[in-house]
Amino acid sequence: MFDVIIVGAGVVGSSIARELSKYDLKTCVLEKSSDVATGTSKANSGIVHAGFDAKPNTIKGKLNAKGNAMFDKLSKELDFPFKRNGSLVLCFDENEIHTLEELKEQGENNGVPNLQVLRKERLLELEPNLKEDVVAALYAPTGGIVCPYEMTIAYAENAYTNGVEFKFNTKVENIKKVEDKFILETNEGNIEGRVVINAAGLFSDDINNMISSNKIEIIARKGEYCLFDKEAGAMATRTLFQLPTKMGKGVLVTPTVDGNLLIGPNAVDLNDKTNMDTTQDGLDDILERAKITFKEIPMRQVITSFSGLRSHSAADDFIIGEAKDVENFINVAGVESPGLSSTPAIAEMVEKIVVNKLSPARNDKFNPIRHGVPKFREMNNKERNELIAKDSTYGRIVCRCETVTEGEILNAIRRPLGARDLDSVKRRTRAGMGRCQAGFCSTKIVKILATELNVPEYEITKFGGKSKLLIGENKEI
Repeated sequence: MFDVIIVGAGVVGSSIARELSKYDLKTCVLEKSSDVATGTSKANSGIVHAGFDAKPNTIKGKLNAKGNAMFDKLSKELDFPFKRNGSLVLCFDENEIHTLEELKEQGENNGVPNLQVLRKERLLELEPNLKEDVVAALYAPTGGIVCPYEMTIAYAENAYTNGVEFKFNTKVENIKKVEDKFILETNEGNIEGRVVINAAGLFSDDINNMISSNKIEIIARKGEYCLFDKEAGAMATRTLFQLPTKMGKGVLVTPTVDGNLLIGPNAVDLNDKTNMDTTQDGLDDILERAKITFKEIPMRQVITSFSGLRSHSAADDFIIGEAKDVENFINVAGVESPGLSSTPAIAEMVEKIVVNKLSPARNDKFNPIRHGVPKFREMNNKERNELIAKDSTYGRIVCRCETVTEGEILNAIRRPLGARDLDSVKRRTRAGMGRCQAGFCSTKIVKILATELNVPEYEITKFGGKSKLLIGENKEI
């Protein structure tokens, strides 16, 4: 029997797992997919919000700025990409400047440091590609950008190496409580635990409603994005928000930590929590609204579009805490924006609840350091030559667009919680994320995966389950 069972291996569940691995607890993470970061954590803006947007009397307002301040230390310990590029909330109407001042005051109440309202001349110095009719903006220097799936993988790997068990392809179908223990019925059999943490994202209402009479509702809110080639990445150095007006909330324009440009999202509420389709109308809408921010949108530089689903709570706030009618069942639900930014603080909040419940001893073997996959593309020639001298597989380029080597792919497969399919390799190495979108490298990666996992190539999938890429072997002639 486990001391703690965490349902969901997204950024929230994985961060909590890492925090609890600091204690002498038998902890398990259940994930219905084949890898970590396969839901909301893999497809979002990657923004580390400063903390001015959330209402001060909400859990979001209490945790955002606190979580933001923890990213520098975490990114160094866990070796994931993070950059404090700052953010601007742009105003294009003199009559709306008072709203910037209100946001500034709200941010200060939330503990956000160094907020400033800047005027047009300074803004065009900072961001020359802004539309000339910009009049002012709220500047938050603590705003940042991060790779959300690399962050999640880093949390999970560190939790795993510190003793947390992960069970993939394991879907929770029912939960019962018998005396002082929970029995989670899954497609892989029953799993028992003393404390259950519900971090199931879009499906956290389903998990809660299996065991608690205090029902919650999670709405799938879809956001569509356009990703631009790295040639367009320098068009913005800061994250550019549009000030919400009576005409609606604008879209953001931001560089990514990998050097691309990202535009989006819109917001469409859905009944289907699996609908990840992009639509022509949706993409046209975000690109049209981005024209409010930029002088020109480099349409020829779009390399892909995608959508992500956010877990919007009907209560319009994070739901964090023990269910009132089920002792030791802890919800961490409705974690939408600024959820990624708040994640480190959320993990600490849940840690305190669990420690209060179980009073565990500290894990004196806890190691906070995790090293990621070496990034050949970021090395100088001396570093590359030294790496190749140690391991010749780093001298063979597999993904030309992102300069990803065979050595990196092998590392991704062989490391803790290693990659087992095409998308999990992509999330760990960026192989397939460049201009050609895996047009050239996917067959090579399939071959490497098959060899390493000792299975036929037609058994390799794109993202687990039934997502096979091949139907069989070619006949020899």
